[in-house]
Amino acid sequence: MSQAFNGSLEINALTRAHWLAILLAIATGIIHVYAGIVEGRIPVSLAGVGFLGAVVLFLLDYRRTYLYGAGIVYTVVQIPLWYVVKAGEYTMIGYVDKSIQVVFIVLLVYLYWSERDVFPASRESPTT
Repeated sequence: MSQAFNGSLEINALTRAHWLAILLAIATGIIHVYAGIVEGRIPVSLAGVGFLGAVVLFLLDYRRTYLYGAGIVYTVVQIPLWYVVKAGEYTMIGYVDKSIQVVFIVLLVYLYWSERDVFPASRESPTT
């Protein structure tokens, strides 16, 4: 994980799990932008823009571990909001989107857990 932001694409070390997370984020982002435009709900479109913006930050290698954590919270919050806002007016695209988001959350938890920095370089190791 790079701590410095250099502004260039960093895709050489991406795994299949990373690419799947990128595809899921793009899919739910596009669904949200589309649904927000069709339904006339700007906050829904902005939620989609948030997913798409996170993909850009991820590809630029901007604090990926933090993006995983923020992505988990950001996506988890959207599921109950959808349930309350739609209140019985659920659509197939909504179910597809929420299914994508559940898989996305699980994948982000996996990526966070597997890439977390147990002993960051800024801290001294416990043996010193």
